[in-house]
Formats: sequence, structure tokens, C-alpha cells
Amino acid sequence: MVNESEIVTLIQEAKKSEKERKFKESLELYITLKDIDVKKGFAFNEVIQLPNQMSKPAAVCVMASGDMGLKAKDAKADEVLDNDGVNKLAEDKRATRKLINKYDFFLADTKLMPVVGKSLGQLLGPRGKMPTPVPFNAPIDAFLSRFKTSIRVRVKNSLSISCKVGDTEMDEHHVAANAMAVINNLRGKFPNGDKNIRKYMIKTTMGKAAKLEHKVTK
Repeated sequence: MVNESEIVTLIQEAKKSEKERKFKESLELYITLKDIDVKKGFAFNEVIQLPNQMSKPAAVCVMASGDMGLKAKDAKADEVLDNDGVNKLAEDKRATRKLINKYDFFLADTKLMPVVGKSLGQLLGPRGKMPTPVPFNAPIDAFLSRFKTSIRVRVKNSLSISCKVGDTEMDEHHVAANAMAVINNLRGKFPNGDKNIRKYMIKTTMGKAAKLEHKVTK
């Protein structure tokens, strides 16, 4: 099993091989798998909370009216859509697609879920972005805090997994801790756990990947 210090070394190698850029680059984790028959169906859609927030938090849209909608605005949700807003979106598929691309996560008051499912489910579902239901009187600020520090890892019939775990300006140990959170969460999703992992890679947005072959501990 890979450890955090090995991931730090990969991060350093990836950054070392990188040319100086005029923009801040992401640091991305890649996991290559083996011995999985994807033809039999291999898919998951995981939301993983990271221990260290990235410099740009995840964008979260809340679908709620009344008190929850007001609290979501106070808690700095990136956008709040009430019942009327959801219904208007249902009439404009182009606007709905733009909204889906704009936000990483959607939260919805449980009272609005039937409306959301009927109006937007056909577009949100295939993208794996159906809203997470928020119960009545639940602390919407806590939900927002959790999702703003989370990422989505979605795989369908592929032996390659990739996700952003930080950027080149973050502390390398913080990025490594984020990568380990992803690895520890996902290995339980593989049919044979660690035995299905071939290698790990870390790369910057424009750079070459630093690679580490996975070694199974007997």
C-alpha cells in the first residue's frame, strides 16, 4: 500500500519536471487499475471530502425555498434556486446544461426533490449530479462546508481514475493527504481491493506524470 511520503515524492517529481507557467496549475492524481473485467460493468460515483481545502473550493448550488433558501444564501452558497427557479430551468434545457457544467455539487431541500427529479432529473442523472437531499431543519451551512471541501470521482467501465487533489501553490503534504484520502476511499470499491491497483501517478495540468508502481503487501 502506498504511503503519504511516497505521494509527497511523486508530487515533488511532478513539480520538478514542470516548466514555469503564468498560471497556477492543478495537481491531479491518477490511479491505473488491472484485472477488472469492465465489460461486466464497473462503475461508481463517489463524493469524497478532502482533509485540506483547495485554493478554489467546489462550487455548490442549493435548491431550496423559504427558511432553508435564506440560510443557504447567508452561508454563501454559490447560487440558490427556489421552486420557481427550478421550474423555469425545466423549460430551458440549454440553461440547465450550463448550470450543470457550472457547479460541482447540488443540494436540495427534501420538499423540492420531487420537483427537481421531475423537471431536471433527465439531465442531472446521466451526469451523476442529482442533488443530495437536505432534510427539513438540517444545518445547511454544515452541508455547504462539507461539499465545498469535497470532490466527485466518477468512473464507468474504465481502468483509469483521475481527479484533482490540489494545486502547485499548496503545501505538498496537504496535497498528499488529499490524495491519500481519495486512495483510501476508493480501494474498497475495487473487486479485489489493493490487488486491482497497477500504479499511481501525479501530474500537473500541463506537465508529465510522475509514476509509482503499486506493490501489494502480502
